[in-house]
Amino acid sequence: MLLLGLVAEMPRHGYELERIIEARGMREWTQVGFSSIYFVLGKLEKAGLVAAEVPRGAKARKTFRITPSGHEVLCEQTIAALGAYRPTFSSLLLGMVHWPVLSRDAALNALEARLASVVTELERLERVRRQRQPMPDHVEVLFDFSAGQLNAERSWIDTTLDYMRNKPW
Repeated sequence: MLLLGLVAEMPRHGYELERIIEARGMREWTQVGFSSIYFVLGKLEKAGLVAAEVPRGAKARKTFRITPSGHEVLCEQTIAALGAYRPTFSSLLLGMVHWPVLSRDAALNALEARLASVVTELERLERVRRQRQPMPDHVEVLFDFSAGQLNAERSWIDTTLDYMRNKPW
């Protein structure tokens, strides 16, 4: 859906898509590798969602544009993505399930390490956000969303650490 949306903005070739993904900081919230861009474009082309323009010169790059059916699918998937909550499961939950297998100190140390990791990630995210300015509002709010999730996790870890440190063991 990411590549389809970028091609919907304007016709683009794979290398240009890579530059846009990097410039907009999209790797902060999605896992599209450079090597998979042409693979995905090929799949979108086979499905009739994008069409490739034949390059004129030998060194010209193949440019992709969205088709009417691609635009329709993009709209449907965007509505579905915005409208439905899909749970994601943090490794933290798996760690908490197995908390009793650790000693008190090992468990608390691991949770403190996670807290430090979350704080570091928050700092990195804000650095990336500042480097990418100015960004369109719909991209800026993606950073807000990620920062909000990290801040919620930091708050939860603070509360949980306080509780676990002070409860009878």
